[in-house]
Amino acid sequence: MKFRPHPPEEPEVNLIPFIDVLLVILIFLMLTTTYSKFTELQVTLPVANADASRERPKEIVVAVAADGRYAVNRAPLEGRGVDAVARALRALAGKDSVLIISADATAPVQAVVTVMDAARREGLTQITFAAQSGGK
Repeated sequence: MKFRPHPPEEPEVNLIPFIDVLLVILIFLMLTTTYSKFTELQVTLPVANADASRERPKEIVVAVAADGRYAVNRAPLEGRGVDAVARALRALAGKDSVLIISADATAPVQAVVTVMDAARREGLTQITFAAQSGGK
């Protein structure tokens, strides 16, 4: 018996699973993509001058110098402790007062914490920090 050699089978690439995966990825991308161009609305809001009629809360500005000295509403304080700052805040604090801490960039952190502790003792809960915008 004479056997004929079989010709080598050429490998075939099955594209059906590849196409299935691509369709799933395409459907996923279509569902998760946001089209901000089409969902954006051009709205012109009405204008009101609310600052003229609104009562602003009393602002207390505490400045902290680089060496740890304090000034409350531009009046320098003699002491550097929590009690001295608390006494100055007690004299100026009223209902709904806002404390603005304006600290030097190189001021010690303990000096700022002292002001926050004095504010807590005097019941001032609205505290904000003053900062300047970067000028670059």
